[in-house]
Amino acid sequence: MFYALKIATRYLTANKAQTALLVSGVAVGVFIFIFMSALIGGLAEFILSRTVGDISHITIEAETADPAVLISPEGHVLFVAERGRTRTATLAEAATWLPLIKAIPGVRAVSPQITGAGFLTRGAQVSQVSVTGVEPGRESAILDLAGYMVAGDVRLGSGLIVLGRDLADDLALSIGQTLRLESANGVTAALTLSGIFKTGNGGMDGARAFVSLSTARTLFSMPQGVTRIEIKLDDLNAADATALRIRALTALDAVPWTDGAEQLMEALNAQAQTGYFLKTFALITIVIGVASALLLSTYRRRPEIGIMRAMGAGRGFVIFVFVAQGALIGLMGGVTGAALGYLALLPFPSRDAFQPGTLPMDITQGSYGLAITLTVIGAILASILPARSAARVDPVTAIGQ
Repeated sequence: MFYALKIATRYLTANKAQTALLVSGVAVGVFIFIFMSALIGGLAEFILSRTVGDISHITIEAETADPAVLISPEGHVLFVAERGRTRTATLAEAATWLPLIKAIPGVRAVSPQITGAGFLTRGAQVSQVSVTGVEPGRESAILDLAGYMVAGDVRLGSGLIVLGRDLADDLALSIGQTLRLESANGVTAALTLSGIFKTGNGGMDGARAFVSLSTARTLFSMPQGVTRIEIKLDDLNAADATALRIRALTALDAVPWTDGAEQLMEALNAQAQTGYFLKTFALITIVIGVASALLLSTYRRRPEIGIMRAMGAGRGFVIFVFVAQGALIGLMGGVTGAALGYLALLPFPSRDAFQPGTLPMDITQGSYGLAITLTVIGAILASILPARSAARVDPVTAIGQ
């Protein structure tokens, strides 16, 4: 077999220009395969980071208790306690569950929160806001508030509030000014604006206010417990499995971000399918190119094949020569294309530094090893037909040509 490999190498080096052209064609196909893998993968990462990166991967919300109903033995309703409008559902034992949730593998951050509605007042101006109370030091545990700050500081202490840029502009507020925040419970607090953020999300920038957890407890009359627990994961694709584990440990209704995101998942799946088709076409191009070149090589070398057969070379030997030739072409073209693809992707920013208006190329998703492996396999498969054709050459007829 070593001798057959030597003959295959000699066939490739006999016409260097043709071999170089064939290897270049394979390299271009591999380059396209890698480029499309990096583009499709990077685009999926970019979409997920923009839609899911700044939200909770798993959310546990307090469920409002149903109103009490007293029913007689005959089935008549005797008494109904109406649900209070200002009554807030709470997770009273959140302090017990938090250590269990933090200890689950893959959990990056846990943020207990108190949420509710309120009204911001400055002079005669009033704006309705959604209030979120978070623990000081965990302001950026879920939403990267620190990265979105355009003025002031993200710190949240007693008597401080952080607002969105649109909301601050509507109320003509600047850092250090004092305003009043009244909760839906009727509790009012005087707060100082310590920071202004801008996420680019109009709904958040124009109607969200962040305060400390202690301030939220005062505003919503909650001496203990929280209304919501938000959880961030290292791998957002593991949200479903981690949510099931949290439910098993705590008996809480942990909801992953994928619930209600069917349209987003369908769009990502359609995008992935498109990538598979494009990469398949690139491989088909490689197979056709290698097969046609080897068929031409078989026709040109019929006399040499006839001599080998006349000197005792079996059909298996001839087949191995051409299959090895195809494998070498695939290997050289695959390695060359992978190297060119890697070098071409180096100037693009990493997935953590994607910028709007640029191609979200992810160099880590180039599928370099897969591209080389599939190319070699494709080249081998493409060489089988020419190899079988060469093995069927009649020695006497071939020598006489």
